[in-house]
This record gives sequence, structure tokens and C-alpha cells, in this order.
Amino acid sequence: MEGNQYREAVGKDNISSATHCATRLRLIVKDKDRIDEKALLSINLVKGTFFNAGQYQIILGTGIVNKVYGEMQDMGLHVLSKQEQDEIVKSQQKGVKRMMRMLGDIFIPIIPVIAATGLFLGLKGCVFNDNVLGLFGLSSSIIPDYVVTLVNVLTETAFAFLPALICWSAFKVFGGMPVIGLVIGLMLVSPSLPNAYAVADPGSGVGAVMAFSRIPIVGCQGSVLTAILAAFVGASMEKKLRKIMPNSLDLIMTPFLVMLGTFLVVMLGIGPIMHVVELKLVTVVEHLVHLPFGIGGFLIGATYPLLVITGLHHTYTMIETSLLANTGFNPVITLCAMYGFANVGTCLAFFVKSKNQGVRSTSIGAMLSQLFGISEPVLFGIQLRYNLRPLLIMLFTSGLGAALLSVLGIQSNSYGLAVLPSYLMYIYKGSQLLWYFIISVCSVASCFVLTCLFGIPKEVLEEDGEEAASGKILQKTMPEITSPATGTLVPLNEVGDEVFANKVLGDGFAIDITDGRILAPVDGTVAAAFDTGHAVGIRTEDGREILIHIGINTVELDGQGFCLLVEQGQTVKRGDLMVEVDMDYVKGKGKDLTTMVLFTSGEAVAIKKHGKVTAGERLDCLMNG
Repeated sequence: MEGNQYREAVGKDNISSATHCATRLRLIVKDKDRIDEKALLSINLVKGTFFNAGQYQIILGTGIVNKVYGEMQDMGLHVLSKQEQDEIVKSQQKGVKRMMRMLGDIFIPIIPVIAATGLFLGLKGCVFNDNVLGLFGLSSSIIPDYVVTLVNVLTETAFAFLPALICWSAFKVFGGMPVIGLVIGLMLVSPSLPNAYAVADPGSGVGAVMAFSRIPIVGCQGSVLTAILAAFVGASMEKKLRKIMPNSLDLIMTPFLVMLGTFLVVMLGIGPIMHVVELKLVTVVEHLVHLPFGIGGFLIGATYPLLVITGLHHTYTMIETSLLANTGFNPVITLCAMYGFANVGTCLAFFVKSKNQGVRSTSIGAMLSQLFGISEPVLFGIQLRYNLRPLLIMLFTSGLGAALLSVLGIQSNSYGLAVLPSYLMYIYKGSQLLWYFIISVCSVASCFVLTCLFGIPKEVLEEDGEEAASGKILQKTMPEITSPATGTLVPLNEVGDEVFANKVLGDGFAIDITDGRILAPVDGTVAAAFDTGHAVGIRTEDGREILIHIGINTVELDGQGFCLLVEQGQTVKRGDLMVEVDMDYVKGKGKDLTTMVLFTSGEAVAIKKHGKVTAGERLDCLMNG
């Protein structure tokens, strides 16, 4: 029996429970060190194995996974639904791992927007800078007001409303309705509230509004932690209210009470507490700056990235402004700056060492943003995504660079510029610029080397079939495939699931669908029709196997929102309707509806067409095999 081979390799008494999705056997094991991976990979049908989210996943492909799972069931193995097992996995995750998973789930959807805004900010910092313009005998005063306004919209919008983006994403993660989270996030940065950055600037004349003569009310601009806590409170409140609210009142009263309750809790509770924490932080940093032997510099440099993660870093504005006003110099930003250079080293290490095209693309994008001072893509897209070692290495090298700068007495004559533009703050004196340059380069190099040696996780080192995807071996034309849905073609390596993006299940393409009608892309026989409706496998007459997988993690919906119109063994023609999807329902559950078309029989595929497609439209494919 095939099932017994898998059980022997994993360990007969080592499997706590088993479940499966369209392509993967998912096991919860007692001891992962007992797994004989060589024995598993020697089985012809096994296409790969990996640990993800507490599950040991064996990639088998459509049809095969059903047979193996059924045999394990017959052997008396404890089996669960996918949703039940996921709940167990989540409940078993504790402490740092649970936090890392949560932060990754929250920030990964918004990282592209933050990264793009970072590039806008970098360009603005270079082009609109008086030091740069002065080299050409110009100043920023010559720039027309309308240009300044348009540029400010491009550079400030994403960060001005960052708490709203975080609340929206976090509401999905915590199981609430995302649109409620979006509105709550917008409330936190309402123009009616005192701006947090203005309150932190002693020269602005803006202060907190006092409630009951003692509770400071301030906007939450830049406050990551406050936004996450607001989402947690709101989503928890919503889930409880949904259980007790009468159906006739649920549509209006639940959002009303959630928004009202969450806003009051944040404004009168969480927000003021964070404000007090920020003021205490200012006092601590002021003392650290003056500690001898670079001790204070190391502590500031090593802890500043953690403040960026929580959103408390904007409090440094108060210290920097005060120092500039009183002394004309700003050593704080110098000490904080090294983490940006260390982040560049992290990105370079992941780019050089990774054989995974998706990771390499993320690394390049994150590095480009970081070069102009935007660190969130690196922090949340790399350092908090895989394990803590890249983060710890970055903190150490950042602290070390800051300590050296502190000992040498390096300090800027401005603030607000980071990484590449930051050199402009030291051109006032040659020795200051030289030492700052040397130590910043050393920070990049040291973080790069240490990350390469100790910080690259195993899954990043695995190949993803780039050679086949490059097109060098694509020879055979297969014109008989059509688009299964209406939408926009998406390269497979850009899909938000590592297994699909890394082509573990096979090469193919993806569609960001805009219509819920899923058609057969080829003539053939339905090889697999899942009761959940989220995936259909088709076998063509010449033996090709094609999997149409609708959405990411949509199996967790247990068929809700999907209407399956075909059955296993049924003959289908191109254009036959196979599945109808209630897109509003599925999206309302926070699921990504990107639909993958995978050639699971091993062909390397390239699609000539790009951009918009309509259901039933012919797609010219180049493929080998």
C-alpha cells in the first residue's frame, strides 16, 4: 500500500493527525527530527516536502493525494478537516512564532504599496533637496506650488493613512470584516485629531487635546502597534456581537457598536498609554545619547529598528528637533541611520544566496525602498517573515555601527534623510562625511556576511525551476488552451503563495479574476473535482494534467462561496462552465481569488499574451514536454 510507505517514512507513531488539500498531504507530527526525508523523496510520486505553519506538507499532486490520504484513513490514522487542523496548528503556536506569523500575515499584503511610496520619497528627497539643487545654483523655492502639491500627494498618502492600511489588513487576520477595520483606521488619523508628528515637534505649537483634564488625545500617525491593537479589539468585539445580535439588527448595529467601542477604547485607553510611553522614551534616549564609550550609541542603534516595527520611532522627532535648535547638530539620526544600511546588507544576502526567484524579487524591491529610507518591506517582508536570525544580525550590526559613530563624534546638521540621501547631511565637513561613509559601508558589508553565514533559512536556498521558466528550453507550441476566467494575467512567481510561486506543483500562469465563472481551459476528462469547489483537475487526451486552483487558501471555506458544476470522470470541452464563485462572499472572508492554471504533469510553460484576458480567449503557450 502506498499510504504505508509514507507512514513508515514519517514514523508510524509520529503522526498526530492528517488532512489534505488539492495537492498536498498535510501532517501534524510529534517530532520532525524522526522524519526520514530521504525515504520520502525516494518515492516516485513525491514532488517535494516542507514545513509550513506547523504542518509537514508532502506535495503529491491532484488525484494522488486523495488515494494516499484514503489509504491512511483505512489504516486508522486520525484524520481532520483542513480547517480543524489549521485551528490546531494556530493554537499550538506560541510566543515569538505566533507573533511573527501574525505580523507577516498583516504586513505582506501592504508591503508593495509601502515599497512604491518609499521610492517616491527617495526621489523627492534627492531632487527637492536644497543641498543638491545648490550644486547647480538653484534652490527649492523655484519649484512651482502645484508640483510640490502633486509630489506631496504621491509621497505622503500611504504613510499618512498607514494605520488605516494596517487596520484593514489586521481585521482580516483577526477574523473581522476588513471594511470596518479600514474605517476605524481612518478614524485614528482623522484631521480632527492633533497630528502625532506635530505633537512630537516642540516647535509646532501643537499639543494633545486633554479629555477629563488628564487623558491626552492624539492622532495615531505612524503608530503600527496602536493600529494592530485597535484591529484586535475591534475584530474580537465584532465576532462576539455577531453571535448574540439578532439577524434583523446585525447589518447596522454590529458595525455601529464595533466602530464606536473600538474608537473609544483606542482614543481614551490605548492611545493615551502609548503617548505616555513615547514621552518616557524621549527621556531614556536623551540619557543614552550622552553615555561614554559608544554604549549609548550601540543601544540606540540596536533598538531603533524595534521602535520602527512598533511605530514608536516618530517620538525621536522631538529629541532631534530639540538638539538641532540648541546645538545646531543632530547625533541621534546618525546613530539610528545604521540600521538602514544593515538592512541593505540583509537584502543583498538574500538576493545572492536565494535560489528562489520570488525571494530574489522581494529582496531587490525591499533594497530599492530601503536605499531611500523606507524599511518596512525589509522588516516585514524578510526579517520577520522567515525566522529571527536575520533580524538579530541586523540589530547587532546596526548597534555596532552606531557605537563606532558615537565614539568618533559623528553628527548630522539636519534630519529627515536616510541611507543614500543621508550623506547630504554630512557634506558640511569632509571628515564627518568620510567617517560616516566608511562606517555605513562596513555596516552593509558586515550584515551581508553574517546573514549569508548564519541568517538564511533553508527554504530560501531551494531551487524553483528558474531554468525551465527562463524560456531557453521552451520549444513546443500548445495553441489549444483558453483562459478559464476573465481578468488579468499574472506571472506565477508573483502569486502570494510560496508553493505556487515557486512552481513546486508545476509551471503555469495565474489570473487575477474579475468574474466568478470558471471555464474549462482545455478539452479533456475531469481527473479531480473537489467537493469544496476550489480546484478542478483535467487530464487531456495526450496525457497532460492541468490543475485549475481558484484562490489562495480557499479550501478553508469548506465549499462556501463555490458552486461545483462538474464531477470526476466527466468529459469537458474548452469553454464549459465548471465552477461558479460568489466573489463578494469569498473576498469578504479575506481570501485572495487569484486563480492558478498549473501544468502538474511537468511541462515548462510560457504564455505569450500579457495583461487583460476574457474567459474563453485563446492563449498561445510555449512549452517543453
